[in-house]
Amino acid sequence: MSAGSTGALSVTLCRDPRQFAALEEPWNRLVRSCPTATPFQSHAWLHSWWLSYGRDGRLRVVLVRRGGELVGAAALMLVHRPLPLLVPLGGGITDYFDVLLDAEYAEQVVPALAHGLHRAARGAVIDLREVRPGAAAERLYGQWPGARTRLADSTCMELPALPFDELVKRMPKAGAQRVRAKLRKTDAAGIEERDVTEQEVPRAVRTLLRLHEKQWRGRGVTPEHLRPRFAEHLTRATRRMVRCGEGRLTEFRLEGKVVAANVTLLSAGLSGGYLYGADPGLRDKKVDVATLLLRHEAGRALAEGRPVVSFLRGSEPYKNHWRPEVVVNQRFLLATAPLAPLLRLHESQLSGRERAVEALRESLPAARDWRARLNELRVR
Repeated sequence: MSAGSTGALSVTLCRDPRQFAALEEPWNRLVRSCPTATPFQSHAWLHSWWLSYGRDGRLRVVLVRRGGELVGAAALMLVHRPLPLLVPLGGGITDYFDVLLDAEYAEQVVPALAHGLHRAARGAVIDLREVRPGAAAERLYGQWPGARTRLADSTCMELPALPFDELVKRMPKAGAQRVRAKLRKTDAAGIEERDVTEQEVPRAVRTLLRLHEKQWRGRGVTPEHLRPRFAEHLTRATRRMVRCGEGRLTEFRLEGKVVAANVTLLSAGLSGGYLYGADPGLRDKKVDVATLLLRHEAGRALAEGRPVVSFLRGSEPYKNHWRPEVVVNQRFLLATAPLAPLLRLHESQLSGRERAVEALRESLPAARDWRARLNELRVR
């Protein structure tokens, strides 16, 4: 670690994966003290991602301490694409990025964290993707001492945690009637719900990914979801998050057989359905899996006091039926003043890529066809 200081706070740069691994307990205390933190800022998620996707020599985690206690952090890594960039840990499989600020000391931590990032950037542009509106990173952006640009990023959709019947009432009358009819058929099928234990997670993740592949076969599955490194990460992260209460994996059984499974990631502010798999044969039984999952997640979020049920990224048509709030993530580009031209070059490259993506979107007839190709262009 290299170190500097800002007032009573110490600012260090962690480049050693072993030291990052050892930060689990103080990191999780910081997550609990940061109201804007999402499940994707948990140590379980970020460290597991690094083990599956990180590259030697690229780790850059800025840490702010007060009297030895961790009060601020930004988890990044160095990449060359081909410009040198500092980007968030979590990559394209992570729906929200944020820095971490202890709410009690945020006024002092923000400039200290900005100072640490300014030093860490050196010859690189900082590219912070998928910043949720209201995130702590907005405060960092506001106090950044160099060049900066704000862009729009992915679209997310969210619902308030309400009794499910209240969510149904938000729909047009005809749509609400269809949902109620579908749920009657789903309930008549006799599907049972069960959360898996930490020890059962490896087996349950294998089942989920098998169902996910089967469900999307021939319909543009996200290629990363079929790769071994993703399975390793999802298994490792979910197991740790189930243990810490930061996630759950729910199985839905019919006649003793798992016919659907869903990973939900949890924070104080939201419940997010991350990935699910379902047996296509459920359609023959008139079971609407999306509605089944939403009813389950809405009920759990309400019972646990989480105010938001997030669909996470994507604007698929089935989400719009529920009249969700549309939330557009932000993308922050930051650089030291001497690197302002490099930031502008990167911004122009992003704009050209977005135009290419839009042209591809318009040229393909079906949304499912272009979504997989869109991931290949944009996500990683």
